[in-house]
Formats: sequence, structure tokens, C-alpha cells
Amino acid sequence: MATPATEPAPPNPNPVSDDPPPPQTEEEAPESPPPASTTSIESTPSGDKESDNDSQSVSSASSTPAAVAAAGGGAERHFPAAKDLLHISFNQDYGCFAAGTKSGFRIYNCDPFREIFRRDLAAEGDSGGGGGIGVVEMLFRCNILALVGGGDNPHYPPNKVMIWDDHQSRCIGELSFRSPVRGVCLRRDRIIVVLENKIFVYNFSDLKLVHQIETAPNPKGLCAVSQQPGSIVLVCPGAQKGQVRVEHYGARKTKFINAHASRVACFALSMDGRLIATASTKGTLVRIFNAAEGNLLQEVRRGADRAEIYSLAFSNNLQYLAVSSDKGTIHVFNLKINVGSTANDKPLPAPDPEVPHMSPPLSFIKGVLPKYFHSEWSVAQFRLHEGEHYIVAFGHEKNTVAVVGMDGSFYRCQFDPVNGGEMLQLECYSFLKPSDQP
Repeated sequence: MATPATEPAPPNPNPVSDDPPPPQTEEEAPESPPPASTTSIESTPSGDKESDNDSQSVSSASSTPAAVAAAGGGAERHFPAAKDLLHISFNQDYGCFAAGTKSGFRIYNCDPFREIFRRDLAAEGDSGGGGGIGVVEMLFRCNILALVGGGDNPHYPPNKVMIWDDHQSRCIGELSFRSPVRGVCLRRDRIIVVLENKIFVYNFSDLKLVHQIETAPNPKGLCAVSQQPGSIVLVCPGAQKGQVRVEHYGARKTKFINAHASRVACFALSMDGRLIATASTKGTLVRIFNAAEGNLLQEVRRGADRAEIYSLAFSNNLQYLAVSSDKGTIHVFNLKINVGSTANDKPLPAPDPEVPHMSPPLSFIKGVLPKYFHSEWSVAQFRLHEGEHYIVAFGHEKNTVAVVGMDGSFYRCQFDPVNGGEMLQLECYSFLKPSDQP
């Protein structure tokens, strides 16, 4: 692991470029301003009352904050069509999802489904641009978000990360770079900014740079970070094709995993940082690794034909893995992993003995047919429109899955872990249509 900067970059309003500024002496470093307060957006309706009030917030105030009032109601609201969507993402616990559009951003609750709030940035026009938001990342359910401009008419420059405090309805900090921002990851104590070939890690409390990582070309902005308090685990593309890099900040070590022969197209990290799931550009196999030692624990098969994997997600109990791809089918796999085992242990069956081993027809002809017929297959599937971009997450209710699409659709479905097969659709909404608004 590369050694963190001996003297991190100062907090904003001084922007940070691709090449961090030279170290400052203690006398030169500006005094950190007091932290901004954070409040909860909303408690979880399903009974989880976590509000994230204790989370740290950005303390560097923007010199030109853009105050945006809450969007009005009725006919004055702008309801973009699905073609106006620029970005969708779940928050860290899968309880909410965010949508960036050509006119601003919106936040939705998953269960029960409803819009929590929206910001119509195009209506304000105070930045001299449009309202396009190409990246919007939540910090659990607190009022702090990370925004990056996007689309043909971005509200903010695509090379800046704006820290938005929705309690104050303004930006309270920014990070500036020399190239477009490809992605942002948040946790309560860190902000991770992903560029095409670099990743920067900042303290959330004062926006000081603490680490930077060189990566292979990463146009998708692939990056994942653990979310449990304490030791931080970060996963990003490695320097070589098919490789992922794992930073264990608590142990101060770096692990490289040669996951695939082809380029890595998608990966996911469990919330506790113990498991990594990876898929290549071929999109036929998904591999699950031990994050600490890098050993392969399990391999599952999505299908035989090439596909683009859009998202991977672990269930909270680490018993299931969900996969979405351009084939329009959501797959749920049973993980046969004893996460309490040591790194040298072989993969063990999942703790639930009722979950069957799902295999395709003719798999009993062992040694006669190709490896395709001996692969571990999904325990449940949910079929949607082929070619659409969907992302998937596990719901707070047992054995449920939430799906959000770039076509403006939201689905919640339930799978049977014993009998498997097709999932049961529980809800379906077109979240960008006026008729679906609260």
C-alpha cells in the first residue's frame, strides 16, 4: 500500500487537483473550521430507526454556496422522462436510492416505496449552468450528499465533487480535479473520489487528503469501501487486466487478487469488508473471494453467453448474492461460505440447510458435458426487459430484492430460498411519472 501523504492537502476552499499540492508546514496549514451539523433525512419506515445523526460531516464551507429551495408542488414541478435520468444508486444499507437527472436529483425510500425529497437545480440557475447531476451519492440517511455535475448541461463542473448539506440546502464544500470525476464512495469518516486513473481518499471531517492510488483505466468509476465502523477496506481496479486491489487500512497492507483473465467489469464488497464478488467483461461467471487473503471461495455462473454485469450485491447476512446484467434477468445465488472460517479453510456450506443446490438440467452427466453443466446456478430469478440498465440490492424484509432501472422503474420482489425459481413481484412503480408522486 502506498504511504499516505506526510502532510495531507489543506481543506477547501483551496481545491485539490490531480496532483496534490506540496506538503505544508504546521504553521502554514489553515485552521480547520468547525464541523457542520447533520440531521437524519428520515428514519427507516420498516422499523430500523438508525438516523446517522452521529455521522461526521464536511467542515469546509464553499466560498460560493448555491442555495436551492425545495421544489414546489403541483403543476409547477418538473417531471422528467426516463431519458432524463443520468444516474441511479442505492445508499449504503439499501434502504434508499438516489436518482440524478438533467434537472437535479431525487431521493426515494425503498420500503415502503415513496419519494422522500427532490431538488430542482435547473430552476435556480444560480450556477450559470443547467441542472444536470451525473453522480449523487448518499451517506446512509443523513442530510449530507456528494454531487457531481453531468449530462449535456451540468449544474456543476464534471471535475468537481460538491458536498451538499440538504439541511441547509447548499453546498458546504468541494473537491476540484483536473479531469472528470468518474465516481464517489462515501462512508462516515471518508470520501473516496474516483478519476480515470487515480483514486483519492479524504477525511470527511476536514477534507484532508490521506491517500491516493494509481489504477488501470477505470472509466466506470469502479470502487467499493466497507461501511462498518473501525478498520477500512477499499477495493478498486488493480494495475493489470483482470486484477482487483484491496487496501486494508487497519492492517496497513495491500492485497492484489487476479480475479479474471478478462478485464474486471463489476465488483462488490460486503459491508464488513470480508467478501468481494467480481465479474469480468465476459459476464458469464461471478467469483467470490476472501478479502483478507485473496483466496477464491466460490464461483457461480450467470449464464453461458456474454453479458454486461451492471451490479452485484451481498445480502446483509452474507448468505446470498444478487446480480443484474443487460440480459434483463436478476439472479440470486446461494453463498456456500462460512464467513467465520479462517483464510486457509475451504468453503463450507451455507448455515441454512434448507437451501438446495440449484443446478441446470443434465448436470448429472458428470465428465461428459462441458463445465457449463457443472456450474453453480442461481437459486432464484426475476425477469425484466433485456437491454435496460438495472441495479439490484437486497431489501430489509427477509428474502426480498429491490431493483431500480435507468428506464425509471422500481421493482420489489421476493424469492423462495427453498424451492427457488421465479421471484414473486411485490411492487412495481414508474418513479419519474407524475401519477406516482406522493
